[in-house]
Amino acid sequence: MNPNAEFDVIVYGATGFTGRLVAEYLSNRYGVGGDVKWAIAGRSAEKLASVRDEIGAPKDTPFVVADANDENSLKDMVARAKCILTTVGPYQLYGEKLLATCVEAGTDYVDLCGEPNWMADMIDAHHEKAKASGARIVFSCGFDSIPFDLGVFFLQEEAKKKYGSTLPRVKSRVRKMQGTFSGGTAASFAASMAAIKEDPALFQKQINPFALTGGFKGPQQPPVHKPTFDEDLDVWVAPFIMESINSKNVHRSNALLGHAYGEDFTYSEMMITGPGDKGKAMAEAVAGMNMFGKDVPKPGEGPSKEEREAGFYDVLIVGYDADGEKLRAGVTGDKDPGYGSTSKMIAEAAICLVKDSTDTKGGVMTSAPAMGAPLIERLEANAGLTFELES
Repeated sequence: MNPNAEFDVIVYGATGFTGRLVAEYLSNRYGVGGDVKWAIAGRSAEKLASVRDEIGAPKDTPFVVADANDENSLKDMVARAKCILTTVGPYQLYGEKLLATCVEAGTDYVDLCGEPNWMADMIDAHHEKAKASGARIVFSCGFDSIPFDLGVFFLQEEAKKKYGSTLPRVKSRVRKMQGTFSGGTAASFAASMAAIKEDPALFQKQINPFALTGGFKGPQQPPVHKPTFDEDLDVWVAPFIMESINSKNVHRSNALLGHAYGEDFTYSEMMITGPGDKGKAMAEAVAGMNMFGKDVPKPGEGPSKEEREAGFYDVLIVGYDADGEKLRAGVTGDKDPGYGSTSKMIAEAAICLVKDSTDTKGGVMTSAPAMGAPLIERLEANAGLTFELES
């Protein structure tokens, strides 16, 4: 982190749909010129001024002109920020120059990346450099993967209080969810599939739960790609589209935390469809869906404010020890996952890095080792999330 930077956070990509929501949240929650110094950034000053006016931000809201293809403009922007918050994806197409610039400058960085092959490449290329420069690079600070990564962290911290140790087997089950995946998520998925088509070897990274753990390979993980009857919960569960990124981030968190969850840790993530024949039929239907079909918004598009406000999610996280003891926690969000909640989560993650988690060392990280409990506190206080133990 650059302690002498002009701004705490610069929102890069503020003229996009999600970036605009981030800027609107910061304006409404923190104002301009207050305790959190922030600015918006993008390629066009005219468009940035338009966004400022559209979201009702004050006229003196600062903005920075920067272009991903102009290295000097990126360097100038990065030098002015303690943390760069970027919503400009797919990151495998537009992200590396900005990330590398942050690493070189020692500037913190948060994104919404759900592209594991690119993330693995960035870890290989930049983790050691970020450790040396002090830059904290934190991937996946939206619905993928904060509720799951921090949910597991929260459960394990509570397990240590109750049992004196962490739990070696954890499962996340999405109980309820209303809302849509973002157009950026769909575009990232399409870019990842195109890259795999060009280089089939990338498919092995895509399906490897330990693709982000720096060479560590843990035990065989539970199957998550077919409809299954969950005997522990007495319900049918279906594959969950975000599992392929969330599980990798959870395992990277475990590795970066010194395998606090154990080197034999297993994790599975699926969606509950219900009990009995109806639950089975629903699980089979979900498994056959094209989650990124023609109705998904394109990048720059998204649901109405009313649709965002009506959205929500509810995730059950259950941990088990070797003696059969179990601990349950729930993580909920009060807006649609892909936009309303995500825009608040990434904003609070950026602020948390520069305000609360100042002792965290540099490196390419995930939310739990980078911010952990302080971010949970921020999300509960400001962003409409809850993390609670359940009986």
